[in-house]
Amino acid sequence: MVPSFEELGLSEETLKVLARKGFEEPSPIQAKTIPAVLTGTQDIIGQAQTGTGKTAAFGLPMIELLAEKARHVQALVLAPTRELAIQVAEEIHSLKGKRQLNIIPIYGGQSIGLQLQHLRRGANIVVGTPGRVLDHLRRKSLKLDKIEFMVLDEADEMLNMGFLEDVKSIMDQTNDTKRIMLFSATMPKEILAIAKTYMGDYQIVKVTEGALTVSQTDQIYFEVRHSDKFEALCRIIDVEEGFYGLVFCRTKNDVDEISNHLVERGYDADGLHGDKTQPLREKILNRFKKKVVTILVATDVAARGIDVNDLTHVINYALPQDPEAYVHRIGRTGRAGKEGNAITFVTPSEYSKLMTIRKRAKTDIRKGTLPQVKDVIRMKRAKIKNDVESILADRPQHSYFNLAKELLDLADPTEALAALLQTAYGDELDESKYVEIDQRRFVDKRGKTRLFVTQGKNSGMDVNKLITLIKSLSDLESHQIKDIEIHDKFSFVTLPFHEAETVLSHFKGRRRVKGAFVTKAKEDGRRSKESGRRSRDGDGRSREGDRHSNKRAPGKKQEKRGRMG
Repeated sequence: MVPSFEELGLSEETLKVLARKGFEEPSPIQAKTIPAVLTGTQDIIGQAQTGTGKTAAFGLPMIELLAEKARHVQALVLAPTRELAIQVAEEIHSLKGKRQLNIIPIYGGQSIGLQLQHLRRGANIVVGTPGRVLDHLRRKSLKLDKIEFMVLDEADEMLNMGFLEDVKSIMDQTNDTKRIMLFSATMPKEILAIAKTYMGDYQIVKVTEGALTVSQTDQIYFEVRHSDKFEALCRIIDVEEGFYGLVFCRTKNDVDEISNHLVERGYDADGLHGDKTQPLREKILNRFKKKVVTILVATDVAARGIDVNDLTHVINYALPQDPEAYVHRIGRTGRAGKEGNAITFVTPSEYSKLMTIRKRAKTDIRKGTLPQVKDVIRMKRAKIKNDVESILADRPQHSYFNLAKELLDLADPTEALAALLQTAYGDELDESKYVEIDQRRFVDKRGKTRLFVTQGKNSGMDVNKLITLIKSLSDLESHQIKDIEIHDKFSFVTLPFHEAETVLSHFKGRRRVKGAFVTKAKEDGRRSKESGRRSRDGDGRSREGDRHSNKRAPGKKQEKRGRMG
């Protein structure tokens, strides 16, 4: 049984923050890591997949244990990319509540002057990419001799991106009394070597991967901005005949808001989450099973124990936190030999998370197009007609006959019937009353991928040549090719997600095109062997030589003294 946040030893202040964010129970990696950090003195090696809540796993206990208003850096978190550094910093900031802790992200691509200004004001937790952290160490603008925690997030990705030497150089400039937390999806020998060299007595916290299996459910994702999600949900419900489904949200607040809005629009909906009393939960579930309520909005925790075989839809209003939760959700439809549909709403910032889920679950989630207003109205017209035909087949109640004759005496029969329909259905067939969802605007905002190119200035590569190469392999226009960086031996470029996949397809089997080889930089962080032995941070900065002279001899284990408990 998964423990509650209250059982992990977190303070009342932190529990209030988690309640406000709507988090109901810890993920497996959080349940194992948080008490180990709070009550122990060992270093931590955490093995868990991306998207399993690792940031809160190390962020929450750090927030609990760090002193407020300190003028020096107390914790350093290293992340392989600028995107992850920003994400981690924002998440830790959202978890700190009223505590006076300054969390500063530092990464390549952001003004170094702005970062210097923030660091001078005082930073308690620094989240950065290895290259930019080294920049500040060399400038003496960042000191790590008094830190209490050092976190290596996505350690295997840092290895793949050539950061190993940078990480070692950074660790060489930290104090011996810190606690180290290393998180990685895999544990290659190079990562284990870091543990043996730099970590003292450590505890391994591992979340095992179960075999993920998905049903034969048709899985679709829709590209939707957050502000359009509710309208998109209504569209899906409206165009599906006999909709009967679960709508999954991340927090209790979202459940209340969405279920209330659905009821206001006239849908047979209700919400279910952990704050509902047991008698009320049973009443709501009973109404749902009897189809008095046909739309149940719920959190993952509240939906446990719901055993309904004839659901037509499961809708992920918000992406789950891990692939296991996704598989568990969609497994609730398509049961007992019946067809089911699993629909997921994805915002631009969630693209990489969706790809992680798809890869881990080994399943196909196809892209769909949201129904247009005309499609919704067509379905509503058909439903009204079917309802009327059903009543005619069963014969209308005699009590309405006299009223019908009176209405027909007032106007032309067609006008009288139209007036009656308007009274019953209001503006449901008026196109002007619907909010249009312009999915075309999503194209430029959706997920992007950073690509690594094995040619640079030394090979004659320049901005124009790289643009020409990319355009020859795709249908992209020049303005869609962003953030080009040309270094001596390699280059970087950012492309829209799907177009990047098209470009990469030309390099399957490591085939060169016009002398260059291209691979992903952001999505999996891997660099080709042609890039040489240089490391880079998330913004593609070259790290040619210039290592510190105080490297620890290989195999020398760091001694721990007076470590914080």
